[in-house]
Amino acid sequence: MSVIRPATRQDVPAILQMIHELAIYEKEPDAVRNTPEMLAEVLFGKNPRVFATMAENSAGEVRGFALWFLNYSTWEGVHGIYLEDLYVSPHARGEGHGKALLQHLAATAVERGYARVEWSVLDWNEPSITFYRSLGARPLDGWSTFRLTGDALESFGTRTAASIRG
Repeated sequence: MSVIRPATRQDVPAILQMIHELAIYEKEPDAVRNTPEMLAEVLFGKNPRVFATMAENSAGEVRGFALWFLNYSTWEGVHGIYLEDLYVSPHARGEGHGKALLQHLAATAVERGYARVEWSVLDWNEPSITFYRSLGARPLDGWSTFRLTGDALESFGTRTAASIRG
């Protein structure tokens, strides 16, 4: 049985540990720069815009989490939920925690009148893709994810800012 609840400040170390585990699973073990202080600030600071939901077993042991934020559809005219991370500890997979987390987010979207819950999945992550399809989720054909980061972001952002000011 999975118990779903909002994250608390006390969950920050567990969430960060699972973020590191997820990075290892996604073959990016050195990519996480997040710290407990940074995570606590975005989740529980003055004006949080990022949210975390925890999955526990019936004994109250954390088994997974979902980290999400709101997006907006200009076509639908309403918000949606963007699921940044969904993670269940390897030893707890198959116990229904991932499904319970996603079902909670879907219920939240329905309750609040949001148009969608969406997320990205790595092309090679066939177990997750199969799981998501079993829930009725479908990939968005014809769409590719783009990201501007690092030196390219710095270079482009600096050029743009300078030309706007000038």
